[in-house]
Amino acid sequence: MNDFHIGLNILVYGKAKTGKTTFGATTPAPRLILDAEMGARFVPGKKVVWDPKQYAPPVADGTWDTAIVYVRDYQTIEKAYEWLNSGQHPFVSVVLDSISEIQQRCIDALVGHDQMKQQDWGTLLRRVSELVRQMRDLTTHPVKPLDAVVIIAMAKKDDEDWRPYVQGSLSTVLPYHVDCCAYLAIVPDMNGELAHRLYIGPTPGYITGERVGGALGSYVDNPNVVEMLRLLRGETKTDTKKTDTNAKKVQS
Repeated sequence: MNDFHIGLNILVYGKAKTGKTTFGATTPAPRLILDAEMGARFVPGKKVVWDPKQYAPPVADGTWDTAIVYVRDYQTIEKAYEWLNSGQHPFVSVVLDSISEIQQRCIDALVGHDQMKQQDWGTLLRRVSELVRQMRDLTTHPVKPLDAVVIIAMAKKDDEDWRPYVQGSLSTVLPYHVDCCAYLAIVPDMNGELAHRLYIGPTPGYITGERVGGALGSYVDNPNVVEMLRLLRGETKTDTKKTDTNAKKVQS
């Protein structure tokens, strides 16, 4: 019997240019970034481009740590999932950047330049919701469970709260699909310097929450997925400091 595997699936949303893609690149390598926004080429590290419709996944030979799939159509991401679900790949982490844009790719596949009809919205919800759940479930894959699945989303403010931006009913159900729904912002830290802060626990004015038993605290400053996994697994004692809100600060 295999050892019990603890992986993390997390939905991260935020305003434009707040570091969401960079956060995705803190996942354990070798990682796969499914890039529908064409921004992954700027992440640090050694990169390789992969087309899952044409080739098998690249071999992890030490020449790269990030494989990028440019998602120009919805068929590309479906084919990438087929490879991931087969277990015949080198990846330990997957990043979807972003689900907001990937949903638009699905709309393009459904209706092209035409307007969405009522029945199309139901099809859209089923297809993209299924994709999110399939990607999430890769952290418990029976052959090759992933360490992390990061789903990035744009942000939108409704009448009451900021929430992940997707169209239709998916906006309601999306946060329920994942272990953590988190909001990424840039705020002054305790020293007055700007820091990336990932709000994980219940946060007034934002749709956030988790089901990891509070192991990550209410928020994480300068978040790093590798360090977050270590906290969840109890593998090492990281330099953390509790605040009045029982938050933990994790240095990247």
